[in-house]
Amino acid sequence: MEITRLHWGTHDGYPIYLFTLENKNGAKVQLTNFGAALVSVLVPDRAGKLANVVLGYPEFQGYLYDNAYMGVTVGRFANRIAGGRFQLNGKIYLLENNDNGNSNHGGFSGFHKKVFDDEVSGERLLFRLHSPDGEGGYPGNLEVEVAYEWTDDNRLMIVYTAFSDCDTIAGFTNHAYFNLSGMREKIMGHRLRISGDRVLEADTDYIPTGRVLPAAELSFNGGFLRPELNVCYLLSDTGGKILPAAALWHEGSGRTLEVSTTYPGMMLYTGDFLGGNPYEGHLGYCYSALDGLCLECQYYPDSPNQPGFPSVLLRSDEHYRQEIIYHFKTI
Repeated sequence: MEITRLHWGTHDGYPIYLFTLENKNGAKVQLTNFGAALVSVLVPDRAGKLANVVLGYPEFQGYLYDNAYMGVTVGRFANRIAGGRFQLNGKIYLLENNDNGNSNHGGFSGFHKKVFDDEVSGERLLFRLHSPDGEGGYPGNLEVEVAYEWTDDNRLMIVYTAFSDCDTIAGFTNHAYFNLSGMREKIMGHRLRISGDRVLEADTDYIPTGRVLPAAELSFNGGFLRPELNVCYLLSDTGGKILPAAALWHEGSGRTLEVSTTYPGMMLYTGDFLGGNPYEGHLGYCYSALDGLCLECQYYPDSPNQPGFPSVLLRSDEHYRQEIIYHFKTI
């Protein structure tokens, strides 16, 4: 495994780098310390031809103007918190409301616009961030590490670890948009399988009502994608083990993506609101609706306010640890 670093720009006086991780077969992953973001993944089709299968920008400036969380690490809490508030240890915390009166993806102070420290440790690329007490309204000085590893069999392994000096809530994810056609077409030609047959009922602002419903017509067992989906699927109780969450494939190219995780949920978002960034993506055009889809492994939305959901409490004497694996293959 080879890891190289290229100076990519400057933000608020901090250097921005583009890292390339290349395995022995020539498949590559590119990452940046801005937002600890996944920039590109070049993997072969069934004929061995490499193409990029995640949406991103060839220039750093694209991420400054991005409003779609393109490939970034999301935190302090992935997804929405109703009313931008939660109660912890008898105290109410008010968060930054950036989504119709709710807090989404950490608010305006989220990790997606932060410059992370970086370190190469063996075959892993580490991004670290200090989030100070009160940032975005969240309690506790939080220390976060995001570890990326790219294997010779085209697995992108992501490990999130964190600790806080006082009780807080935490939930991180990667917000990559996938298109296994190499972005030569929209995502409607992809087939999808999801390892969960239940979903969270949500209102028009995508805030869970607290009810868990059978997936029914939202089930995917190898069927084609359809638009206008922003749904949280309940996965199996992993017990801390990493288990399958979803499989995506594109018959034209033969590329497949298998997603596994320790998280209890996965958000399927079909990218219907992509657009608005004046900077062009990797293939020289501005992204628009349905150019990519997200498979966001995470805790359930609004978990701090939903006592029946898996707990997102991170106590001061605990360490946070969750994993996501993206395994790219061909058929």
